[in-house]
Amino acid sequence: MAKNLVIVESPAKVKTIKKFLGKNYEVAASNGHVRDLPKSSLGIDVEHDFEPKYITIRGKGDALANLRKEVKKADKVYLATDPDREGEAISWHLAQALKLDEKNTRRITFNEITKSAVKDSFKHPRDIDMNLVDAQQTRRMLDRMVGYKISPLLWAKVKRGLSAGRVQSVALRIICDREEEINAFIPEEYWTLDAVLQADGEKKTMTASFYGDQNGKIAIHNKEELDKILGRIEDQPFEVLEVRKGERVKKPPLPFSTSTLQQDASRYLNFSTQKTMRLAQQLYEGVDIKGSGSVGLITYLRTDSTRVSEEAKSAAADYIAEHYGGSYVSKSTAAGSSSTHIQDAHEAIRPTDIRRSPVMVKESLTRDQFRLYQMIWNRFAASRMTPAYYETTTVRVGAGEYRFHLAASSLKFDGFLSVYAMDEKKSDSVVLSKSLEEGVALRKKKLEPKQHFTQPPAHYTEASLVKTLEELGIGRPSTYAPTITTLLGRRYVVKENKNLYVSELGEVVNKIMTDEFPTIVDEQFTANMESLLDDVEAGSVEWKAVVRNFYPDLDASVKAAEQKLEKIEIADEVSEETCDICGRNMVIKYGPHGRFLACPGFPECRSTKPLLEKIGVPCPKCGKELVLKKTRKGRKYYGCENHPDCDFMSWQKPSAIPCPECGGYMVEKGNRLVCADKECGYVQSRSQEK
Repeated sequence: MAKNLVIVESPAKVKTIKKFLGKNYEVAASNGHVRDLPKSSLGIDVEHDFEPKYITIRGKGDALANLRKEVKKADKVYLATDPDREGEAISWHLAQALKLDEKNTRRITFNEITKSAVKDSFKHPRDIDMNLVDAQQTRRMLDRMVGYKISPLLWAKVKRGLSAGRVQSVALRIICDREEEINAFIPEEYWTLDAVLQADGEKKTMTASFYGDQNGKIAIHNKEELDKILGRIEDQPFEVLEVRKGERVKKPPLPFSTSTLQQDASRYLNFSTQKTMRLAQQLYEGVDIKGSGSVGLITYLRTDSTRVSEEAKSAAADYIAEHYGGSYVSKSTAAGSSSTHIQDAHEAIRPTDIRRSPVMVKESLTRDQFRLYQMIWNRFAASRMTPAYYETTTVRVGAGEYRFHLAASSLKFDGFLSVYAMDEKKSDSVVLSKSLEEGVALRKKKLEPKQHFTQPPAHYTEASLVKTLEELGIGRPSTYAPTITTLLGRRYVVKENKNLYVSELGEVVNKIMTDEFPTIVDEQFTANMESLLDDVEAGSVEWKAVVRNFYPDLDASVKAAEQKLEKIEIADEVSEETCDICGRNMVIKYGPHGRFLACPGFPECRSTKPLLEKIGVPCPKCGKELVLKKTRKGRKYYGCENHPDCDFMSWQKPSAIPCPECGGYMVEKGNRLVCADKECGYVQSRSQEK
């Protein structure tokens, strides 16, 4: 009998796949990539039409030697790496490194590691898709060019340990832009007005919200406007003008793509994008399930498609009908928003077998594996169920010329909410009086005005950043997690309570990138590059054409920046602080956490100190100097030099000018000074600063 060798990427898959195949199949793992561009140089021959120079990755020699032994024993080799661009590239590199005979080498892919999917893949073997390989090769080369050309300049200007990346630098700019938006935001006052009402013969009260007048909606901007409205309705009777009943439909969610899985895992499970992908990889490759052995529980985890196979739809319909009833089975297919960025090569992320419910596998999974699998299973089941239906009641109440609204809804049919209610708001159920009908008079128990202030845009979280990157077409499913991990690992960004904040180091790098390489950090340019990579994958654009067009502009920008840098004398900034050991004036250095003071006598004297930069503003609490500080994670704030005796702190930079209205301190927000007391709300232009 012929001997067949199947090569996969991960050793975890070996065990799962081996049990599906007969004795004539040997399964071996490459442990990921085996060849790459060299770390010591650019690895791209610019002079000879951008030919890449691949070498064996250090440490992969033994793995390749073992694979060569297996290849010699085999009559046929099947390359079964992941079903995406990167997997295709790994298969091509394996074929090159192992010098595989094209006649006896075939490429197979499967979207899920199940017996039927794996066996079916052997019925449809194919050649390596060079369009996919070229798309991945192009991405790798573009990233290498940006990293290896720009990073040395960052080292030269900021001293040490910095790097640039094609997608990473754009993501950093997006976070920095949001930070600037938040810092420049000035809260605006507005008011809401509720009327607590009671119908005749009823003990319970109802709360109606102010809407406007007979001409439409009115916003209450300040206390003066509120008082005017209160004065006009003080003696007015409240009367029901209209009662409208209706039905609201809540559609089921689409099954998960990589992006939505990362977002929901962050939002509901508090998982980082990196952790989500690691756990999903384990569920995809195979987990030991009691009584079943190693089983792949979910389909392929890197996808931006929400498509589901007909077999999976049919299995879901049967399961839902059996466990929930026929009325819960979806009669139509939920459609996702169309996007030019979506590649429909794969299915959505779903359980490989819907009959394998979370409860059935709970004992075999770790707590985090179970929580993620449960969320994937619930979401897929919900996507194949009917919508939820609510009965709604809207009541319009008149008080003289003004209008108030009452609204209530009750769940009529839970549909998909029976399995997936994570987005359902836990609001207090509003019960309206049954006697409410047109013309009914209502007693006013009290009026409840409330002052509010508009809120700045929210800081990015990992989930919202992934959503933004996807909406802008920047990166692809496989790049979201590594991009965020790099930003955090380089300490350009710090994470506190899920929020992402730019560190001092991140600000420095972003400024250099936006000043010297505006095209690289341009969102539209990066999104267009992603579209070009899609065109390479589709075979409509030659991969070298993309590289040929990209490199000259990058090279010109780097050379211009180099000339500019040559004119700058990059010397250590000398501070007034003296070294406690040798008495020399300390200099300002850049480290992984930002700027710090170091003795210029290094390495003989290794004394260092934190850099407390005075901002020339007295502390509003104790009158001593305010200094720029950083949290342990690197986020900037302003505090008193007299800490811990004085606990003053501010995220925004305080001004030395007191508020002329209340006498409190003001803070800088863009080109304006704003009173730190929201109740005061005083604002002036910074051009009035004295």
